[in-house]
Amino acid sequence: MSKELSATTTASRPAAWVGNTRLLRAGGIVRTGGIVLAGTALLAICSHIALPLYFTPVPLTLQTFAVLLLALLMSPRVAAATMVAYLAEGAMGLPVFAPTPALPGLAHLLGPTGGYLMSYPLVAPLTSLLWRRIQRGAAGAAFSAAAGTVVILTSGALWLNAFTHAGAGVILASAVLPFVPGELLKITAAALVAGGLHRSRLING
Repeated sequence: MSKELSATTTASRPAAWVGNTRLLRAGGIVRTGGIVLAGTALLAICSHIALPLYFTPVPLTLQTFAVLLLALLMSPRVAAATMVAYLAEGAMGLPVFAPTPALPGLAHLLGPTGGYLMSYPLVAPLTSLLWRRIQRGAAGAAFSAAAGTVVILTSGALWLNAFTHAGAGVILASAVLPFVPGELLKITAAALVAGGLHRSRLING
């Protein structure tokens, strides 16, 4: 009798272990999905904090601050997934993009600011990976965010050049230079937040 009970218990352990593993995986997927949706919500909110500029179709927004902050706080994979989900939401017509230019859904994604938007799925994991490879403090976060910002501005300028066929000087004056001071502030803010949270985790164990 005891041998049969022992055999039954032994046989049931793999099944229980598999069941628990599946539950943990399902829980992890749900948690990651929640994080991604929260990230897209932050992006949408920051995108709508916008100031149109009369000399360029590109508005001043807090969108890139959200991109950099999320990249520093998330793993590369989750950061990339969040950006892809955000662009998908916008392409489907959800009001997550900046109000300027006033283009709906996919037309906004393929409009004059499309180069900035479509750089996000590359910039977010790149920034996240850089910070995890170098010093995990505010200085390292700032360097990583600055590298991501260079990619965003370059992509936006190249796209706007292809979109408008304007000269290099016009593109610099409308797609890059007006945004440099604001981007420096966003880099600093994102780095301080991420560095502070990382330091807090270290102190609190």
